[in-house]
Amino acid sequence: MAAVFLVTLYEYSPLFYIAVVFTCFIVTTGLVLGWFGWDVPVILRNSEETQFNTRVFKKQMRQVKNPFGLEITNPSSASITTGITLTTDCLEDSLLTCYWGCSVQKFYEALQKHFYCFRISTPQALEDALYSEYLYQEQYFIKKDSKEEIYCQLPRDTKIEDFGSVPRSRYPLVALLTLADEDDREIYDIISMVSVIHIPDKTYKLSCRILYQYLLLAQGQFHDLKQLFMSANSNSTPSSNSSPGEKSTDQSLLEKAGLSESEVEPPEENSKDCVVCQNGTVNWVLLPCRHTCLCDGCVRYFQQCPMCRQFVQESFALCSQKEQEKDKRKAL
Repeated sequence: MAAVFLVTLYEYSPLFYIAVVFTCFIVTTGLVLGWFGWDVPVILRNSEETQFNTRVFKKQMRQVKNPFGLEITNPSSASITTGITLTTDCLEDSLLTCYWGCSVQKFYEALQKHFYCFRISTPQALEDALYSEYLYQEQYFIKKDSKEEIYCQLPRDTKIEDFGSVPRSRYPLVALLTLADEDDREIYDIISMVSVIHIPDKTYKLSCRILYQYLLLAQGQFHDLKQLFMSANSNSTPSSNSSPGEKSTDQSLLEKAGLSESEVEPPEENSKDCVVCQNGTVNWVLLPCRHTCLCDGCVRYFQQCPMCRQFVQESFALCSQKEQEKDKRKAL
C-alpha cells in the first residue's frame, strides 16, 4: 500500500523527485565534508588537507652529556696510502682504537650485541663482537681536553690500495672512542662512540668524510648521531673550495653508495634567527627533515617545514624556557 502511494506521488508530483535528489545531494556533501563526524575515506579528501589536520607530536627530550668528540683534520689530504689525521676532544681520559678494513656485516652485528648481549665499553669488547674481522688495529691514549691530532695509517707491508668496488664488504676505517678510567663509565650515560669513516682509495675516490657516528649507552641502547641543518645566512658563502666538476663526481659516487648529499654536506655559517619572523631565536628541530629554523612563537603555526616543505611528523626543542631565561640573564 505504501509503495503504491509513493509511486502515485512520484507520477503526479515532480516536486517529490526534486526533493529526493536535493536530499541525496545534502547527505553526500555532509559525508564528504565530515559534518556528521563519521570517518571519510582519504581518497575523497585533498592530500594536503589530510596532512594538515594531522597532529604534530612534540618529543620529550632528555639532555645527555657526550664525553667524546671526533673530527677529521684536513680531509682533502687523506687517503688509504697516505693515512688520515683525526682530532679528538674528550672530557675525560680516553682510548682511541682504529680498526682498518672492518667487516660491514660484523660491525652491525656488534651493535646488536651491545643491545642484546653485552656492553661495548672497551676496545676488547668490540674486538670480541667483531670476531677480529678487521685487517689492522692501532690504539692511542687521549688526554682529557687536549684536542690532540692523531695520525693514523696502514702499515706499508699490508700493501692495501683499495677495498674493492661498491657495495663493499669492509669499511675503510672504524674509530672507537672509549673511557680509559673504569670509574668514569659510572658517571656518563654514553660509554663509547663509534665513527665509520670513508677514506678515498684507488677504486673509490669519494672525498674523506664521517659516514656514521653511533653513541653507545650504558643501558644497552645505541643512537645514530645526526647533523642538524640550520638556516644559512644570505651573505654566507660555502666553506668548500671544490670545483663544480669535483662536486658532480662526488654526487655520483654518493648515489652509488646509497647516501644523499644532504646527509654529508659540509656545514655552512648558520643564522640563529627564525626564518619566519626574523626576530626570535631558533629553538625547534623539525623531524624527519632535521631543519632547525623556527622559534618558540612560530613553531605552533606550521605543519610543514618552511625550508623544504616536508610535512612535520615530530619536533623537539633544543633548549627549555628555563635555560633560555638563564642565557638572557647572563647576557644582561
